[in-house]
Amino acid sequence: MNRQPPLFKPSMSNPREPTVTASEGPSGTGEPLLAWFERRTANARLADVQFDDPKLEYRRLFSEVWGTFLLVLVAAGGGVIGATAFGGDLTLAMKALAPGMMVMGIIFFMGTISGAHLNPAVTLAFAVRGNFPWRRVPGYIVAQVVGAVLAAWFLQLMYGGIIHGATEPTTDVSLWVAMVTEAVLTLGLVSVIPGTASGARNVGINGAIAVGAYIGLVSVWGAPVSGASMNPARSFGPELVAGNLTAYWIYLVGPIIGAMVAVGFEYILKGKATKAGAEAAQGILDENPDGV
Repeated sequence: MNRQPPLFKPSMSNPREPTVTASEGPSGTGEPLLAWFERRTANARLADVQFDDPKLEYRRLFSEVWGTFLLVLVAAGGGVIGATAFGGDLTLAMKALAPGMMVMGIIFFMGTISGAHLNPAVTLAFAVRGNFPWRRVPGYIVAQVVGAVLAAWFLQLMYGGIIHGATEPTTDVSLWVAMVTEAVLTLGLVSVIPGTASGARNVGINGAIAVGAYIGLVSVWGAPVSGASMNPARSFGPELVAGNLTAYWIYLVGPIIGAMVAVGFEYILKGKATKAGAEAAQGILDENPDGV
């Protein structure tokens, strides 16, 4: 039986010091560089195929639960802690920028797993656009709602006053103005997300910076008006735990309308959906979509 040579072998001068064998690089007999690279990355590509297995969908769903939990923890937590005696130093700018920074971090650490939707409006937009399979939409939305509710419960159990972390429109504008504000804010958000996720690498650095910065910046002016939710799950969690869903329709209807308009804009700007966009939406960030 032929045995593969070990990856490392002791050097003659120091038996404990490993040295790379010829199998670690292109062979001295003239092995083509691309063939060597393909051989070296075979296991990684096999892992990618296994990771896309529908039986492992729980990984993506768990990442959506965990990511949405962290997002709502920061977004609602700013209001909850800001209403306490020890959190009075939190300013509106801090509360507005914190969710954007959190989304940036979430995209960095789990964007390659689930696409880091964290938002039913985003998931629906990807599906309508044709970048995300409809059969996976219900699971994603349920996962996002579960994460939001768990975060709201955690804040209520730890600190109380979860209503202070809920998104509610100011009394100085009508409910319809608040709804349109949410629609316009979400229109911009969902325009930014497909715009940076249409290429396979944009979910990484480009997507994280663009999406996080957008959320933080528009929240500075949008938060005093409507709470700048842009996310039906983020609003649902705290309002459910607080037992006050009176104005929730604003944060359901507004973001969905904005997301659908954004899909139309995306079609006008870029035409039909691309394979790269589908892989970004689903969290598949391979250098080559064909895995070669």
